Amino acid sequence: MAADRAVWLRAKLGTLDIGPAPPRLLRDNEILVRNGAVAINPVDWMTLVVGDVIFPWLTYPFVLGSDVAGEVVALGAGVTRFKVGDRVLGHAVGAEKSRNDPAEGAFQTCTVLLDHMACPIPASMAYETAAVLPLGLSTAACGLFQKEFLALDYPVADPQPNGKTLLVWGGSTSVGSNAIQLAVAAGYEVVATASPKNFAYVKALGATTVFDYRSATVVADIRRALETRTLAGALAIGVGSASACVAVVSACEGNRFVAMATPAVSFDRAPTGAARTFWLIPTFARMIATTATTTIRARFAKVGVKFIWGGALVDNEVSQIIYSDFLPRALSDGRYTPAPPPQVVGCGLDAIPGALKIQRSGVSARKIVVAL
Repeated sequence: MAADRAVWLRAKLGTLDIGPAPPRLLRDNEILVRNGAVAINPVDWMTLVVGDVIFPWLTYPFVLGSDVAGEVVALGAGVTRFKVGDRVLGHAVGAEKSRNDPAEGAFQTCTVLLDHMACPIPASMAYETAAVLPLGLSTAACGLFQKEFLALDYPVADPQPNGKTLLVWGGSTSVGSNAIQLAVAAGYEVVATASPKNFAYVKALGATTVFDYRSATVVADIRRALETRTLAGALAIGVGSASACVAVVSACEGNRFVAMATPAVSFDRAPTGAARTFWLIPTFARMIATTATTTIRARFAKVGVKFIWGGALVDNEVSQIIYSDFLPRALSDGRYTPAPPPQVVGCGLDAIPGALKIQRSGVSARKIVVAL
């Protein structure tokens, strides 16, 4: 068998190269998964550009990546949910401050996962399909179910309508695709935004009404649609979404809270090298100013706002609710769709740098995936 390998970020803001995998000594409640596929998230390429800001605690060299699907090959002490040979998906949390461990990064042959951050998948589900879920699912779950955010009812197998409506701004994104399904499985009606080409996709996930987020009248249109509804809160995904959601929520009855999943500025065009500093200074100034303005407007409008950290559920009950209590049966029964659909762009660890570039260039209603 070939030696295990990993895609290493050798230094802060450095470049990627492939080398031997990090040592793996399984601790209690950990599993080792031989990866069949990994998915790419914006935070992966952002770490190459502004990782010193997003993850100031990381020690280098490091292995990036959050989304994995594969086969369990070893168990740590105390693991009872899985056995060797099980097919699983999992959220790799190596970059979390409490972990800071390259063995727990996705971009390698095998990844160490916490057993409560993994879920069995059906035999019929391809690893490439399963890999699209973890970080988007976790981020949506944090915003929807954590007590300091929207604190919605938990998803169940047989949800009953509760008469409340959730607004998901950015319904075709990875986080939005999962938020819609989770909310519907918890008994909520969902109103969402997307581009017109993705309206059918977002409705297929469970949204009852979809609005064009680019429309000049979108805020007024959504406010009008929610006039007779009781709001469960809003999930804001995408640059500019937070201020728009505050404007909508401020006119609603119910839970006047916006869980924010996206920074106020885009890092898509951030340069590397010497030009980075000159680009970052005004960009961060703009981000701080925009965030402050949104926060002040929300406060005057009596709307709560807070940023989501997608890995926060690793340390609270939401991980158990999602990865153990809800998702295994929902996937097995076909009640939950891995979304957005995978766009497989290569095979093997050598394809990951190119996959990062593809993700950074922009995708719509798709998740960039590399088969291993």
